Amino acid sequence: MAFTDLLDALGGVGRFQLIYTAMLLLPCSLLACHNFLQNFTAAVPRHHCQGPTNHTVAATDNSGAWLRATVPLDRLGDPEPCRRFTEPQWALLSPNTSVQGAATEGCRDGWVYDRSVFPSTIVMEWDLVCEARALRDLAQSIYMAGVLVGATVFGTLADRLGRKGPLVWSYLQLAVSGAATAYVSSFSAYCVFRFLMGMTFSGIILNSLSLVVEWMPTRGRTVAGVLLGYSFTLGQLILAGVAYLIRPWRWLQFAVSVPFLVFFLYSWWLPESSRWLLLHGKSQLAVQNLRKVAAMNGRKEEGERLTKEVVSSYIQSEFTSIRTSNSVLDLFRTPAIRKVTCCLMVVWFSNSMAYYGLAMDLQKFGLSVYLVQVLFGVIDIPAMLVATTTMIYVGRRATVASFLIVAGLMVIANMFVPEDMQTLRTAQAALGKGCLASSFICVYLFTGELYPTEIRQMGMGFTSVNARLGGLAAPLVTMLGEFGTVLPPVGFGATSILAGLAVCFLAETRNMPLVETIEAMERRVKAGLSRKDAEQKSEDISLQQLGASALKETI
Repeated sequence: MAFTDLLDALGGVGRFQLIYTAMLLLPCSLLACHNFLQNFTAAVPRHHCQGPTNHTVAATDNSGAWLRATVPLDRLGDPEPCRRFTEPQWALLSPNTSVQGAATEGCRDGWVYDRSVFPSTIVMEWDLVCEARALRDLAQSIYMAGVLVGATVFGTLADRLGRKGPLVWSYLQLAVSGAATAYVSSFSAYCVFRFLMGMTFSGIILNSLSLVVEWMPTRGRTVAGVLLGYSFTLGQLILAGVAYLIRPWRWLQFAVSVPFLVFFLYSWWLPESSRWLLLHGKSQLAVQNLRKVAAMNGRKEEGERLTKEVVSSYIQSEFTSIRTSNSVLDLFRTPAIRKVTCCLMVVWFSNSMAYYGLAMDLQKFGLSVYLVQVLFGVIDIPAMLVATTTMIYVGRRATVASFLIVAGLMVIANMFVPEDMQTLRTAQAALGKGCLASSFICVYLFTGELYPTEIRQMGMGFTSVNARLGGLAAPLVTMLGEFGTVLPPVGFGATSILAGLAVCFLAETRNMPLVETIEAMERRVKAGLSRKDAEQKSEDISLQQLGASALKETI
């Protein structure tokens, strides 16, 4: 009997599972706000050079004329954002007049920003334009580096200290560092706090998913995993609404950070994973948690009958060879785990790189950034409905593989849409992003089901590291557009297709109980191979017999 049988006996998907899942997924929705926050707090408005200080607008009563005389135009007829004339070119005010060879210089006196859409952003506050424009992407890369470090740190701590402790700490760290970010006065301090915020992303998402999966019976895991995806969709829509209402970047930063203080306070009620407690010899506390679960699910009598011996009877066969210490090498030591880890490294890296390559620069589509954010969020709803249906009735492997391959094809196909058809390009990119978002959520659930409990957090943390490396690589791939416009879409599309092919080598986990130990995982794989070999031998014997019979009839 598996541990999931015990959960079924205590009410299955009952009141406890519903409340518990809701309390864990609510913070995940606001976590999505932080992930895409720089689409608004670091938006780049229209800008041009401030006029020379030794000249004043008083030289003309028309500010437009003053701008025309002091700032050259780019090839599209807009004011050049990074150059100005060393001396006002008054001749340009005359109709049909051009100036050839006029001396220009950089924006020595700063910039003038269009504040009609964004009254303030970090770009305006610290002049992250022109020569300093790379610092804007650097800030996002530092955030992703924090996510990378957090995946390593919190993934390891969760296996050693439990799921609840790192999760509670992550809530507090995000509340404090997020609020502090809204008050910093320097760009370097902003980057430091963004790094700390990025660390909490991994701590929250990995531990929330593990707690949901480990407290959920087999029949409820698929829906719970997809609900995590919908929470991210909800978060993107919340971000678009909050950012539209709160335009100054500091107030926006503060508004999406303070709620995590509330999450920190109520997270103390959340019980630790009984699976983890049993694995680490804390059976008495595990029994206490299970009794509380039974009481909430209306199975108090069944809960009262639970003892350490009764609980052990459900899982003793899985824990007989459990080891108390694990390392990253355990992810590569045995054949079955090694195959899973190598495939998931490719899947997480490629999925993340393509996803962030599409979702983190909304201004490139030429439409309202708020509208694009809503579109990129709404598209996830039908995509995840399809993902939910196929995961339940078809399986995890086919769902993840098909979504990744379709997303890659959509990204590559976008290369052939003309530049002036921005609406079509945006819609096509949104569809690809929806497929990538759905596959991302599916692979979170798939990964949690593939790894045994004993190294589940370590495995998810390690594979999440590869996702963060993909997130770090996305801006670098985007920069390849300076050498060829086809390079970024080919890079994002090809890696997505490659990830889809890698998924085909993983085992199906639909309607399968969670494996508790590495040894149990190896036994399951060997049993499956033995069954396949037996079927193959039986088929070969049947073919031989059929051939012999045909030969006899011929003779």
